[in-house]
Amino acid sequence: MARNALGRELPDTFAGRAVVPYQDPWSRRPAGDRATRPLRRVDPGDRKIMDTLRAAIEASGLKDGMTISTHHHLRNGDRLLNHVVRIIDQVGLKDIKIASSSVHPVHAELVPAIREGVITGLECGVNGLIGELCTKGELSCPIIVRSHGGRARSMATGEVKVDVAFVAAPCCDEYGNMNGFTGRSAFGSMGYAHVDAQYARRVIAVTDNLVPYPVAPVSISQSQVDFVVKSEQLGDPAKIVSTTTRVTTDPIGLQIARYAAMVIEASGYLKDGFAFQTGSGGTSLAVAENVRNLMRRQKIRGSFGCGGITGYFVDMLEEGLFQALFDVQCFDLRAVESIRKNRNHVEISADTYANPFNAGAVVNRLDVVILGATEVDVDFNANANTESNGYLLHNTGGHTDTAAGARLAIVVAPSMRGRLPIVRDQVTTITTPGAVVDVVVTERGIAVNDRHPDLKAELLRRKAPVKDIRQLQKEIEAITGTPRPLEFEDEVVALIEYRDGSIIDAVRRVKA
Repeated sequence: MARNALGRELPDTFAGRAVVPYQDPWSRRPAGDRATRPLRRVDPGDRKIMDTLRAAIEASGLKDGMTISTHHHLRNGDRLLNHVVRIIDQVGLKDIKIASSSVHPVHAELVPAIREGVITGLECGVNGLIGELCTKGELSCPIIVRSHGGRARSMATGEVKVDVAFVAAPCCDEYGNMNGFTGRSAFGSMGYAHVDAQYARRVIAVTDNLVPYPVAPVSISQSQVDFVVKSEQLGDPAKIVSTTTRVTTDPIGLQIARYAAMVIEASGYLKDGFAFQTGSGGTSLAVAENVRNLMRRQKIRGSFGCGGITGYFVDMLEEGLFQALFDVQCFDLRAVESIRKNRNHVEISADTYANPFNAGAVVNRLDVVILGATEVDVDFNANANTESNGYLLHNTGGHTDTAAGARLAIVVAPSMRGRLPIVRDQVTTITTPGAVVDVVVTERGIAVNDRHPDLKAELLRRKAPVKDIRQLQKEIEAITGTPRPLEFEDEVVALIEYRDGSIIDAVRRVKA
């Protein structure tokens, strides 16, 4: 066993690979060239259309022990991954790894395939039952959780080699040109699928909206697609909404939002050219509402909003508060409509968005990002992967990427959840290191990392409720009591990879 720089105990190897312990957010550098895929020649008259998904899988050369991928733009409305695994099972393949951008509760259908050895590993974020069962010891399937930028990096470096990528294409022609803007399964930006199309050895486009050649505009080009399959339905785009897309009316959430807006205004970053990212939850949108009102009053025009885009950001774009939106994933149907018609609503790949090993990711240009967390600790480390019961229920998303890139990373969270305090001596799992978390905001006060004495002084001058994070912890625990530490077995069920490929933490099986 080894310990990383944050004191987390890690295995020397996991799922047959050597483990590289996390050191810090900046020291690990890329080596070598970008990965590539095999060249292929398609002559005039060659046909890419396959009659069935099974025929496409067989033509792709998928074999036992190989790796497949899908993307999660349809989120909990996705039907493609379940369909693919059913066919793989019917074909009789075993020991398949899944390196999708994420799996969701809808993919609980994969549990029998995991039990039967059809699927033997997940290299992706996990939301829901599969992660829970693994941490309970009821399912054996090694998991490596990556951020959005970390996944793009791992494919670009060749660390993760995808043999066959299955790309859900809401609009596609017979030669493989596609976009996500139109069709009954339209989900908007195809940002996560770009890296799959670029690096996978074979790419199969699956569509429920086959249109005459050529598709326009083109998100993913015919030159990257090997086969095209017509499907009955890709999924339900109404279920791409992950959480509420309305500003919260909860008094606690509104108080948190007001305090977070105070932090942003005091930071000095709220001026012309302001670049901002926030999530889709009710409290995050309440922060955006406060920022929106400040921008209106001060006549500020921001440069861009980015990340997963909601209708709320679309309204800010159309109001002229931002020059552009950079969209790697649409979070609701209003955003899908906007990206289809507004040229300043720009589709970007996960690589462009957040890969730390390229010539410059969009996250590096952020002024402020608003993030959630299930827990934070007195060293400002944040947990976005496991709940306080130790179960792995959430993917990393862009959490680590945006925290590292933004000039100011603010974690917003209620001071307690279910009578458990949000601030701990140590978080159950480290997702994002305190070295890149700047401020923690709860309804009971604002804790500022010691790296920002000027911001702390300015907030105190404005009479904001600034508290030392240990003081905040004591105040919360005076109400909740000090929680008993969780007990874990030695067995490691998942690794949490930092965006640079080093391992920031390990998730162990919860002791029954």
